[in-house]
Amino acid sequence: MIEIRAYRPTDRSAVATICTRTGDSGADATGHFSTDELLPDVYALPYVDHEPELALLVDAGAGPIGYILGTADTVAFDRWFVERWWPTVVGKYAAAASSGAASEQERGIVRSATERIGLAPELLAQYPAHLHIDLLPETQGMGLGRRLIDAFCGLLAERGVPGVHLGVGVSNTGAQRFYERTGFTRVDGDSGAHWYAKAL
Repeated sequence: MIEIRAYRPTDRSAVATICTRTGDSGADATGHFSTDELLPDVYALPYVDHEPELALLVDAGAGPIGYILGTADTVAFDRWFVERWWPTVVGKYAAAASSGAASEQERGIVRSATERIGLAPELLAQYPAHLHIDLLPETQGMGLGRRLIDAFCGLLAERGVPGVHLGVGVSNTGAQRFYERTGFTRVDGDSGAHWYAKAL
C-alpha cells in the first residue's frame, strides 16, 4: 500500500537518489555531472537537514519513491544555506570547476547555490515558503503529487505561513501544467525559471 509519511533520518540516501533520478526535468540525471551528489547537495539534502519536519515521503512499502521538501521561511533558509550548509559541500565541486571538467550547466548550478535569487521581495513577503517535489517516473500520474502538495501546504498553514512558491525549468511544461492544476499561479521572478505561487 502506498502511504505518505514523515521523513526519517534513515531516508537520507533514498532522498538523494530520488533527487538525482528525477533531476533532468523529471528524467534521470545520473552521470550528467562530475558527481551525482551535486543535485542532492543543492536541492534535497539541505532541506531534510534544516527542516526535516517539513519533509514528506511517498513509500510503497519497500522504501521512498518520491518526496516533497521545503522551508517555511525562504529568507532564513537561504542565509543558513550560504553560511552553514554550502561551505561543508562546495569542496566537492572545486576540482571539476578548476580543471574544466565541469559542464556549463554544472557551473551554473554551483553558482546558483550562493546567488540565491528568486522572487522579488514584495512577492517573497506574500509567499515566504518554497518547496521541491520529485516523484520517480513509475509513480507519476497516480495523484501522488497532488496529495503531497496538499499535505505540505497543510503543514505550512498550521504554522501560519501565508503562501508558498516554487521555480520550474522553463522547458518543463508538464510540471508547469501540474502546478497550475494544483492551485499555483504564475508570478514574476528571475529569468532562470518560471515561478509559481499559492496563497494558503
